[in-house]
Amino acid sequence: MSLFDLSGKSALITGSTKGIGKAIAEQFAVHGARVTISSRKPGPCEEVAGDINARHGDGTAIACPANISSKDDLQRLVDETNSAFGKIDVVVCNAASNPYYGPMSGINDEQFMKILSNNIISNNWLIQMVAPQMIARKEGSIIIVSSIGGLRASTVIGAYCISKAADFQLARNLAAELGPHNIRVNCIAPGLIKTDFARALWENPDQKEAREAETPLRRIGEPDDIAGAAVYLASRASAFTTGQTIVCDGGVTI
Repeated sequence: MSLFDLSGKSALITGSTKGIGKAIAEQFAVHGARVTISSRKPGPCEEVAGDINARHGDGTAIACPANISSKDDLQRLVDETNSAFGKIDVVVCNAASNPYYGPMSGINDEQFMKILSNNIISNNWLIQMVAPQMIARKEGSIIIVSSIGGLRASTVIGAYCISKAADFQLARNLAAELGPHNIRVNCIAPGLIKTDFARALWENPDQKEAREAETPLRRIGEPDDIAGAAVYLASRASAFTTGQTIVCDGGVTI
């Protein structure tokens, strides 16, 4: 059996109708997992789940729209995944918000609170909803998609960076708490990835060229670059890895 085999595993991935989340869901399915596709709108969820089922067989994916800012939505997401697959082995907290682009001096309280709530508190809600069954089975993997923004200062996405730094510590705290139950909690910190979410950072050709020039691999990332790290963290290959942050940024932070 491959160390990266996910056969028999069930994974719940938030924000999985496009970009990084979609790539993670697709690669999990390739490696044998059943997956729950979730984002706010039903249509995109059903489309992505349908595509995965068409390629990997009916029942590989289910669609369950949910708003991460709603605790009730997240509980329903967990309940529907359990109902469809009988268990949840892997949780990927990928969905996040960044409603403000500009200096910290210009952000209003509502924007700041939304970033902190959706990017930190919602992750903890979802993890706490799933942890009891993982504890009972003495097995599980929790993955938080953070950002290298949590490692560096920014003059335009500062509040987002604060939330992503907090995710690193959330993973460390939960890894210490859940480790005795054989549950692993880790972060992935992507650099600039070509997604709609990060469009403001790469769609300007001059800005993109400048970023590529300062990156040792001389390119910005693709969603599959992050999906590979997620497969590692979800699988037996990472059985002795917990509380860590895997930086996938083409070398830009070095």
